[in-house]
Amino acid sequence: MIDETRAFIPVGIAILTISDTRTEETDTSGKILRDRASSAGHNIADHKIVKDEISAIQDQIKSWTVNAAIQIIITTGGTGLTGRDITPEALEPLFDKAIPGFGELFRMLSYETIGISTIQSRCTAGITDGTLIFALPGSTGACKDGWDKILSGQLDSRWRPCNFIEMLPRYKES
Repeated sequence: MIDETRAFIPVGIAILTISDTRTEETDTSGKILRDRASSAGHNIADHKIVKDEISAIQDQIKSWTVNAAIQIIITTGGTGLTGRDITPEALEPLFDKAIPGFGELFRMLSYETIGISTIQSRCTAGITDGTLIFALPGSTGACKDGWDKILSGQLDSRWRPCNFIEMLPRYKES
């Protein structure tokens, strides 16, 4: 629930589309995420499209996690089960801490929309160098569900009882 007595804190969000086939013109999922994050009041710090290649994904993520203007990274694509779907394999080795509840919650909520087909999603999340990273499936419906049902609230500093934003300064603690 939103606590209107608290201030909204905009954060810098980078969107990474992972696909062998999408272009700037056909990247509807990336556009949905950019539009929703921007409409919520956040800053779109960057967006890119990279091929389904572990080194390309990791190189882009690493460049963003050292950028002070980026606190959140959202990826779309590459979370399925085919041979080219390698987003979890690329991201999870970079995580300092995993956020397993994100994938579990996403699949639970996605079940309401697509039923048992949600089992084919390997969406994941974690923290790397104090930057939150969320990996969503590549479909527009999955991106809408991920943003509308999870990220919109958890990336809002007014969400109660707790949210990811209020803890940002502490993610780099050792």
